[in-house]
Parts: sequence; structure tokens; C-alpha cells
Amino acid sequence: MDSLKPLSDFFSAVEKDFRISSTHIAIYAALLKFRSDMGFINPIAASADDIKPIAKLSSSKVYLRCIGELNEYGYIVYVPVKKRRQKSKIYFLTEQ
Repeated sequence: MDSLKPLSDFFSAVEKDFRISSTHIAIYAALLKFRSDMGFINPIAASADDIKPIAKLSSSKVYLRCIGELNEYGYIVYVPVKKRRQKSKIYFLTEQ
């Protein structure tokens, strides 16, 4: 598996998407790193506390806003959970 292809595909997709900020890019790259560490599974089960340090974020509010927007814009499928001890599911789309 070409481990850079998902990131390359993401950059190609967001190149002209004015809605995407550097924070969205940092979170997406952090999600890919987390996924790589988990053996390239799809979906991954992750919490804000798992991803924020990788993306260099300190705010859970910013993380939740941006991951929700990545879902809304069609770059991932984000299935949040309400229980604090459970992890949300994040699906990576095969094509951007």
C-alpha cells in the first residue's frame, strides 16, 4: 500500500476548496498517522485526546469543529459517540 496516496489524494481534493484551513489539514494528516499506527484499519476508533497531540492542537472545541466539517464536506465519515469513555469511528473514503 502506498502510504502517501491518501494524503496526496486529500491535498489534490482540497487544493481549491476555500473552506479547508491548515487546522483541517493538520487533523487529517494526524488521522492518517493514527490510522497507520493502527495497521491501516478502516474505520479507526479515536478520540480527540488521541488526535490532538499528533495534530498539535490544544483545543477540543477546535478539533470537534474541524472534524465535523471534514465530515460535512465529504472528506471523511465521522460517527461521534456521546459517552466520554468510548471512541468515535472515523471512516476514510477510498476516493476523494
